[in-house]
Amino acid sequence: MKPPCIIVVQYVLPAIRVLIAKELVKKYGLKRVKVAEKMGIAPAAVTQYLKEVRGEKAVKTVESSVEAMEIISNIADGLAKDEASVYYVLENLCRACRIMMSEGILCVMHKEILPALKESWERECRCPTLISS
Repeated sequence: MKPPCIIVVQYVLPAIRVLIAKELVKKYGLKRVKVAEKMGIAPAAVTQYLKEVRGEKAVKTVESSVEAMEIISNIADGLAKDEASVYYVLENLCRACRIMMSEGILCVMHKEILPALKESWERECRCPTLISS
């Protein structure tokens, strides 16, 4: 069984990359190669994110958090304007994840992806303990 923190890495972060890439293309009119450069990834990865071949499983879940979406939009804005350092991006990715955790969004995702947790976590979400350790 995969540890629950792996779900953030395998599902949430790729979904956030999908949303950032889409915003850079749609809102800022950047070409895929420029998006790849700004995000520090390969152009092929950008293509996969835009087609939602990669990272698609959690996009709707991430989009359900208005506050996390605002942070993601701010990250895209900073990247588009060359004002976002790597530290800014990382700090805000963590903020978005903490917000989704506090909203219970990550717990819902854990229960969907790891059914073995559903019964034991019905009583109490353990995400705060797992993520803070």
